[in-house]
Amino acid sequence: MLNLNQYIANTEQHIKIITTDELRTQQRDDNIIIDVREPSEMDAGMIEGAIGIPRGVLEMQVLQHPCVNDKQTSTPLHQRTIYLYCRSGARSALAAFSLQSMGFENVFSVSGGYQAWCAHSH
Repeated sequence: MLNLNQYIANTEQHIKIITTDELRTQQRDDNIIIDVREPSEMDAGMIEGAIGIPRGVLEMQVLQHPCVNDKQTSTPLHQRTIYLYCRSGARSALAAFSLQSMGFENVFSVSGGYQAWCAHSH
């Protein structure tokens, strides 16, 4: 039986991971940034432009969220770029794997999560 760290490490082998510095350079209006932390964690702050969808309900709510399912963009939903982050990167890795399994093609987990984002603020 795998422990949690082994499970997350195995999951990370099947997803795309991006650093906070890379995210800063790739932020665009047509990209989607999702904070998968719990609402109480989001109260402490979020990455600018991010939407909050907690990890526990992500799969059920992502398709209905107006910022995700934006009818104004010409890019099909499954091809839009989605960046996921949590506190440290573990939940976002699991969330990225899950969205990939749902058919999303351009999903990235932000390495180090919100902690790394705050630590590397410019």
